[in-house]
Amino acid sequence: MSTKRLAFLGPAGTFSEEAALCHDPTAQLLPFASVAAVAAAVDSGMADEGVVAIENSIEGSVTDTLDILIHESRLSIRRELVLPVGHCLLVRPGMQAADVKLLLSHPQALGQCRRFVERCFPKAEIVAALSTAAAVEEMMARENAAAIGTRRAADLYGAEILARDIQDRSDNLTRFVVLAETDHPSTGNDKTSLAFSFADDRPGLLVSTMEEFSRRDINLTKVESRPTKERLGEYIFLLDLAGHRTDDAVVEALKAVEAQASFFRIFGSYPRYVESD
Repeated sequence: MSTKRLAFLGPAGTFSEEAALCHDPTAQLLPFASVAAVAAAVDSGMADEGVVAIENSIEGSVTDTLDILIHESRLSIRRELVLPVGHCLLVRPGMQAADVKLLLSHPQALGQCRRFVERCFPKAEIVAALSTAAAVEEMMARENAAAIGTRRAADLYGAEILARDIQDRSDNLTRFVVLAETDHPSTGNDKTSLAFSFADDRPGLLVSTMEEFSRRDINLTKVESRPTKERLGEYIFLLDLAGHRTDDAVVEALKAVEAQASFFRIFGSYPRYVESD
């Protein structure tokens, strides 16, 4: 049996790598420079599965991932994982906080550590990087720079940890999803993610759609919207619901919603994440 090829947002030392290792520690890990590249690797057959962040408890949805699922890829969500995220301030060995003039990290990490950055480095130039690990790698080659990254990245790139757990909230969690050609068979404790939009705009249209789920006692665990990117004021609605797309009640509700929608896509059904003891 061949080893699974698992794509993730790299380089080594990112939280995505940590999620990939949690998903399958025996897999061959393939780092890519962007979420789009991870999806493309799976789409093209270069990788069997891909791990990407989709939501953070502080910053909300990861729009890059949502937009790829909506507009660019036909991949399915096969699994979800939830990981605690602890950010560190990393510098070159021997550097002090007073020396920092430049701060690098991924935009999500910068957002999750906003209060710390504003209070401790109000005059530092903030530079976005493709990933937290890429920020650490770049920081090590620059003068007067610091990066927000992981403890593993500090070990990998020889950085020094100047401060630990600098995120705005101690209960900072990130939800990751595994992208694959197919979603997961029913387990009896599942979640389904989908997106849809309407061709027209009339009162009660969204409410009537939501009622298709409520009248069948289907719990919606997440509801949000994204611009269609076609016209101002037009949106795509994204739902997570309790249940598998093959469950009888869910099948009925999804058919009713699809009949009203101009765009309709099921991202997949997969086991609901359950925190282990």
